[in-house]
Amino acid sequence: MNTLGLSMILKMGCICTKEHLNINGIKYVVLERLGEGGFSCVDLVENTTTKKKYALKRITCHSIEDQKTAMQEINYYKKLRHPNIIELVDSTFKGSADIVVHATSEAFLVLPYYKRGTLHDYLTLRSFNKNYLDAKDILRIFSEVCEALKFLHDFTPESIAHRDLKTANICLTEHADPILMDLGSCAPAKVQICGAQDAQKLQDLAAERCSMTYRAPELFHVESYCVIDQRVDIWSLGCVLYAMMYFKSPYDIIYERGDSVNLAVISGTVHFPQEAPFSEDIHDLVRYCLVVNPSERPFIDAVIEKTKEVKNKIETIV
Repeated sequence: MNTLGLSMILKMGCICTKEHLNINGIKYVVLERLGEGGFSCVDLVENTTTKKKYALKRITCHSIEDQKTAMQEINYYKKLRHPNIIELVDSTFKGSADIVVHATSEAFLVLPYYKRGTLHDYLTLRSFNKNYLDAKDILRIFSEVCEALKFLHDFTPESIAHRDLKTANICLTEHADPILMDLGSCAPAKVQICGAQDAQKLQDLAAERCSMTYRAPELFHVESYCVIDQRVDIWSLGCVLYAMMYFKSPYDIIYERGDSVNLAVISGTVHFPQEAPFSEDIHDLVRYCLVVNPSERPFIDAVIEKTKEVKNKIETIV
């Protein structure tokens, strides 16, 4: 085979490997895979006309129930409009999951692309040299995350809980403003549990959808008769604040050690490094969120007020 022929085959091969998609009349080319989860994957795509880049979330649906869950996520994106919550650019379904064996559909969600990635990515990079964030920057980012949660928790006609708040679900803009993403775990905040069957169902859903090292204690062992509310997010918020100081959730450290996250969470014990460069006031803010008994845990308004107090103290010292 001559060089020209080989060159043509290689070029054709390159063209074939790039997937092209048409979403509601807009053409996109897939550039690379950004990440994969248990229920979906995210690709970096480019609008072939404007050359603008987006994050494309693809959810494979194996049943009608999966389709309903994906549609629910899309609906949450559409109605939850806030500067610190990711917006939905476009969406569509392809195919149809039904009772036919092996029939699947796919949901496509076009979302903004943030070059800086997630808060988790940013903290991982800084962790290599133990390059701690400044306390003022931590509290600024934390305050904005709190405002996004307040919007969810105060939403009418029904309060909404995120239920999977973690550093990997917070993107950062070019100016390091946090953007809450992945609304697939969102649900009505208040859940009345009436019996063992209800309890087991929610516990299984939490194990499936809520990351273990950020999961509230009441979701590890759901009581047969109780009310679960938006304060599951306050626990996760405390873990996020800890991670912004020490690069990981306090329970990531437990998990990596091979110890029981379940037992550690239920005990409510939080260890702060001795060489900590942060004031006890910020540690107290973490403890304020990480209250094991959900009925004693604060609501988001109280956390916002407490955060303002800590910010004022730090600014006064500086």
